[in-house]
Amino acid sequence: MSDDWRHRWARLADEVAVRDGLTAGLIAIDGRSGSGKSTFAAELVRALADRGRKSVLISTDEFATWDDPVSWWPELERDVLRAFERRHDYVYRPRVWVDGVPEIGPSVWIRWQPLLIVEGVTAARRTVADELTAAYWIDGPSAQERLERTIMRDGEAARPHLAAWQQFEDGWFAVDGARERCRVIG
Repeated sequence: MSDDWRHRWARLADEVAVRDGLTAGLIAIDGRSGSGKSTFAAELVRALADRGRKSVLISTDEFATWDDPVSWWPELERDVLRAFERRHDYVYRPRVWVDGVPEIGPSVWIRWQPLLIVEGVTAARRTVADELTAAYWIDGPSAQERLERTIMRDGEAARPHLAAWQQFEDGWFAVDGARERCRVIG
């Protein structure tokens, strides 16, 4: 990602941190693969920290696999979202990729903070919409540009998986309608 894009995401994150006054709650950052969600989320965490607001960032990539793009949600809900509601630290087991195959990794422990940011495809899904303090949608560039971005990140061997993932996203978002519930940025 170019420095121009990083500066753009940093500026947008600063605007969101100031405009939306995020101090506590559950935040979702959703959009299609390769749109810039992870970059924006990292910049939002930085912008919030610059203002003395502590947050935790969890990526749906830590749960999703090629074969299981969305049905892992109960695991994230049990281990992260319910812990957030109870003000408990998060303990979960992210996926670890070994030779292109996902495996359940070792437990990760993260201290609870008043802001939880969940970033990734399906983060603002309908089943969690009523619990969200804020939801943001990242549009990003064209499907082809997004595919090339993700291939640059994940490697050429992932191309068929990433292309299939984009087709899955088309169907998921057509049914779930997450974009219509989110503030569109980027």
